[in-house]
Amino acid sequence: MYSNNMNIPRVTLDQWRALQAVIDSGGYAQAAEQLHRSQSSVSYAVNRLQEQLGLKLMHIEGRKAVLSEAGKVLLQRSRQLLADAGAIEQQAHHLEQGWEAEIRFAVEAAYPTQKLMDVLKQFEALGKDTRIRLQEVVLSGAEEVLLNGEADLAISPYVPHGFLGEELVKVRFIAVAHPDHGLHKLDRDLTVHDLNRETHVMVSDSGSKGIDAGWLSDSHRWSVASLESARKLISNGLGFGWLPENEIQQQVKGGELKRLRLREGAQNIGNLYLIYADPEQVGPATRRLAEILKSCR
Repeated sequence: MYSNNMNIPRVTLDQWRALQAVIDSGGYAQAAEQLHRSQSSVSYAVNRLQEQLGLKLMHIEGRKAVLSEAGKVLLQRSRQLLADAGAIEQQAHHLEQGWEAEIRFAVEAAYPTQKLMDVLKQFEALGKDTRIRLQEVVLSGAEEVLLNGEADLAISPYVPHGFLGEELVKVRFIAVAHPDHGLHKLDRDLTVHDLNRETHVMVSDSGSKGIDAGWLSDSHRWSVASLESARKLISNGLGFGWLPENEIQQQVKGGELKRLRLREGAQNIGNLYLIYADPEQVGPATRRLAEILKSCR
């Protein structure tokens, strides 16, 4: 299969393509029609392939092409070979058109997880071979990566100075604690004084600004790095906090979490904004990702 001097393949993609067509369509005549070629050229390509490999890959039974055991193994490998070759050409075409090789995407932790998964699945289905470098941020974290040139696209709870943003989605945060938490045992509408006597669990700002939005008592607070960590702590009775309603529906339904009876502030609504790092320099892949995000509101 390889020359002795240069280790270069002697067989061609065209020969593998001809073999695939013969097997998939059932014979040389059908393969020739499928490939829009003469039957003799298809037959020559397959015969030459077998000669160069020194293996019998197939034979004809009646009018049907049948693979040998070696043919079955190599045909499967050749399918991946042709798929990879096609992907390389497709990626080259996208790069020639300016389609980015990578998108740096910063996402506020409160953005609904299921929406994000739906967006990424839709983008992946485009088959554009663009990598996404996903970074979870909290509060001023999105602003920081935008200012530092570390993101092409960001979802942020506010629009930083010097940037333009478009409202993407509203997120409802609800106050919850474990059903056995002491706050529930008071069996009345709770006040801020009641909360100040308990441990407040909240996700810390991932940016260097250290925004403390939403803290209550300084003496009773636990700061964690992610919403998932906050949910786990609160679900285990280690405090209370405001968590995105759409992310904890199963825990509330299953009895791991219970809404707090607050006199005020039982729920908060937060807006999340979609922001380009530089609207004048947006590539087609980044713009397409943004369009998908807006369609999944």
